[in-house]
Amino acid sequence: MKLVLGVSGASGVNLAWCFIENLPHDIELFIVLSAHAKKVALAEMGLHFIKKLKTLKRPYTLYKHHEIDAPIASGSFGIDAMAVIPASLNTFSKIAHGICDDLLTRCASVVLKEQKKLLIAPRELPLHAIALENLLKLAQAGAIIAPPFLTYYTKPKDLEGMELFLVGKWFDSLGIGNDLYQRWGL
Repeated sequence: MKLVLGVSGASGVNLAWCFIENLPHDIELFIVLSAHAKKVALAEMGLHFIKKLKTLKRPYTLYKHHEIDAPIASGSFGIDAMAVIPASLNTFSKIAHGICDDLLTRCASVVLKEQKKLLIAPRELPLHAIALENLLKLAQAGAIIAPPFLTYYTKPKDLEGMELFLVGKWFDSLGIGNDLYQRWGL
């Protein structure tokens, strides 16, 4: 499977990191960081996201947001799925309206065009009517809208347990097998 992870500048960049760390190694991973994602990672996590990526023990390809000619920007490259975690209001609104002014939004547009799985994890609260309309537009176009809502039925013991639940649910939505959280009734 070829998977693109788009990391926008919304709060919650650590959720993207948790997604990357738990992604099975047999999935070919392509990462696109928005310009603001780097700033948010530094402000929220105190880390330089690109330097942290270099510590990964898995293969990946990192593209800059302005590399609009990257292979992942073409339908013929054969991306199977894309996740935008976290998805800022700006990013998901651009995708909803077909604005492809950087690699992240271009790739999302291509994934929709090719009728592949596109998961959007909006990280805005509260959501106003315009944001809700844009998310509805994306859902009607075939995107999976999966905000990082909290869980309690899994009885997470800490923030890491909550994050693993979210990542596990996102993997479920993308068809990626996992055992990251306690499933209902088990």
